[in-house]
Amino acid sequence: MFLLQAEKVLLEMQDPRTGVKSQPQRLVITTIPHAITGEDIIAWLAGRFQIDTQEARSFGSMLVALGYIYPLQDHKRLVIKPDASLYRFQTPYFWPTQQWPVEDTDYAIYLAKRNIRKKGILELHEQEQYNRLHKWMNHKWDFIVMQAKEQYRAAKERKKPDRVVFECQERAYWLLQFTPALTPSSGLIHGLTSQLSCLLCFFQMIFTQQSIMRPRVKSSVSIGALVKYCTTYYSHDPFLSKCLPSNPWLTDDVTFWTLNRLNAEVPSKMRVERWTFSFGELLSDPRGRDDFRLFLKKEFSSENLAFWESCEDLKWGTAATMRGKAEQIYKTFLARGAPRWINIDGKTMEITVSGLRHPHRYVLDAAQTHIYMLMKKDKYGRYIKSPVFKDTMKKAICPEEHKFSDAQLEQNAKNRRPSLSPIILRQQELEQRARMAANAPVDITQVMSKLSQQGKEAPQPMSLQAPDK
Repeated sequence: MFLLQAEKVLLEMQDPRTGVKSQPQRLVITTIPHAITGEDIIAWLAGRFQIDTQEARSFGSMLVALGYIYPLQDHKRLVIKPDASLYRFQTPYFWPTQQWPVEDTDYAIYLAKRNIRKKGILELHEQEQYNRLHKWMNHKWDFIVMQAKEQYRAAKERKKPDRVVFECQERAYWLLQFTPALTPSSGLIHGLTSQLSCLLCFFQMIFTQQSIMRPRVKSSVSIGALVKYCTTYYSHDPFLSKCLPSNPWLTDDVTFWTLNRLNAEVPSKMRVERWTFSFGELLSDPRGRDDFRLFLKKEFSSENLAFWESCEDLKWGTAATMRGKAEQIYKTFLARGAPRWINIDGKTMEITVSGLRHPHRYVLDAAQTHIYMLMKKDKYGRYIKSPVFKDTMKKAICPEEHKFSDAQLEQNAKNRRPSLSPIILRQQELEQRARMAANAPVDITQVMSKLSQQGKEAPQPMSLQAPDK
């Protein structure tokens, strides 16, 4: 958990805008890209977590000791120096959380490669490890040397800055894995644990402060809204309350479904009442949209609803017709001199026209939202008070309840049989076809004619005779 917290800090440090400033730095005669200085690391940590310089230096040294940052100059000291010493961020491949298995064979190949590069001059601890591994792996030392030579030859083909960076990365990794004197001690790990615990508490404190500043809704208000919603929709749920004339799932009477067809000529009264709940309820019902369209025609603004429906068709249509539909909508509703021009503001028009250069399903969302809000704030309220809606409500059907006795309901349940799965029906159909084909009489003359025709069309065997020169 603490290593993951440290990696979050490291990702913040590598942010190109708010992280530690990195730039190419000259190391002897080689320019190293994306190098950072120790003083910049300490300053960033002190400013980010509001701590003093000494604490920031200790935290930076812990990141170096764990292998998240590696030095480019003083490789033996895994600490952060408060000066212009150069460091780089370790590649995620070598992070401790990757938990790559550390094998002696890989370390032996690394030491053999370093021995070739340094021409036999190694550090004291490296020479001791080299001799130990050579003695222990003598049976496959030729393989290790061959691998080291191949890696060394491949490294020579890289550019010098990349080669230097990779050598520093490898050296820092193996120093942490196979050098007891340089690996983090228990005291250092304990210090890192305490530092990261404080860091976690700091993040929680920031989150709590931001949560307090956000606008909140009282639980009484939210519960009241939930109760109001349930009370409003309770009578319109056929599983929670009576549905008129009867529940077709229980009585096998489909009158309820007939009255509530999508485009029923005369809707039910309960269906019309639902349109008054919200503008979204009205638009989600095709019969309600037809009634609303009739009102808009009398208001000379039916193009708004037509544009909204065209945008919905673009969203849910096929990808092949997407570009053509978008162009047609633009020519019909948005272009200058369009036959059904709609009124949207200049900023929305600019966003829409810019998006139409590369049309997609949601390219007209800005214009559609603008028209939706325009209809909701102005036309919807006037529609509810209009003679069109009142006339529809007056003509709406309020069916009487069909009362079924318990005996009738029980008889319906007995007569009801579970239907077979379409997969089983399809399988039975294929079996029936196969059975009919097997029992059908066979015309031997047709079979022989097909065989003879196939024999004529068969390719001739290739000649084994050698071709003439």
